[in-house]
Amino acid sequence: MADQRILVTGGSGFIAGHIILRLLGSGHEVRATIRSLDREDAARAALLEAGMTNGDALQFVAADLLDDAGWAEAVTGVDAVLHVASPVHLGPVADEDDVIVPARAGTLRVLRAARDAGVRRVVLTSAFHAVGFGHPPLDRAFTEADWSPLDGPGMDAYGRSKVLAERAAWELVGDGRTELVTMLPVAVVGPLIGTGMSGANHLVRRVLTGELPAYPDFAVPFVDVRDVAAAHVAALTAEGAAGERFLLAAQEDAVPLAEVGAVLRDELGERASRVPPSTALLPDAAVRAAAEANPGMRPMAAELGYRKKVSSEKARRVLGFAPRPWQEAVTAAAESMLAKGLAD
Repeated sequence: MADQRILVTGGSGFIAGHIILRLLGSGHEVRATIRSLDREDAARAALLEAGMTNGDALQFVAADLLDDAGWAEAVTGVDAVLHVASPVHLGPVADEDDVIVPARAGTLRVLRAARDAGVRRVVLTSAFHAVGFGHPPLDRAFTEADWSPLDGPGMDAYGRSKVLAERAAWELVGDGRTELVTMLPVAVVGPLIGTGMSGANHLVRRVLTGELPAYPDFAVPFVDVRDVAAAHVAALTAEGAAGERFLLAAQEDAVPLAEVGAVLRDELGERASRVPPSTALLPDAAVRAAAEANPGMRPMAAELGYRKKVSSEKARRVLGFAPRPWQEAVTAAAESMLAKGLAD
């Protein structure tokens, strides 16, 4: 696969940035989309700060998920597409179409352009939201055979956008002209690129800064962004990957937030002085009352006391997925925030 040209959509994003770093470090040419070339200098600067090598092999092109312009040119001459771009907006929104339409329509736009250009394989970044949300508590691990119900407890616009976009993608490739692989990472954390933070890194920051003064009985499955990037790159060529979904998690068991705090205190010492002790627990009744007033807390309230399990067995077997421990991932995220002055 060396020396191939790969298109990465959403080139200024968190996961996409780490994918770009990995592709360039492996000797590939990368073409990355951003909504406006006015953002190119900032995107390059962030990647350079994150350790980018072979930057001359990186080309930025302008393309927007809501506009046909630019996509035919973006896919011309590429060997494969990593479609990572998608709006991320966790919690309630005034108009769900602001999240769902760009995700679904944008995915179809990218896939059609890739198909029409004769691109062999598209790897689509979906999310665990398309698998493990909205269900009643399960006593087994979630697998790639699961799909989140659109209106189950804890589902929001972002979760629905992931389900609808991925289902539309599978329907579009049913003619077999382009191979599709979908990646389903759980809560992605790890070293920042630039100063932007993913939703899961925001959660680490809330613990690190003491913004979360006590821990609800809520558990999150984590995965390191560098391992997510490695899995995406592996999915470009892995035998047996075409036509498959892949869950990506650092371990099977979700991690209680109190354990996240304990790890940060152990690993960061005095730099974690604002992290609440693991004995600072928030009663379930208080979380539910808060969720009545703050719709953004309703997904958390819906899962109090629930310890989800996630199986990444298929990714380990087919993609060689070998994730680092979640403790390393959340610590790396916190270290990155401290280094960039984003934990004040």
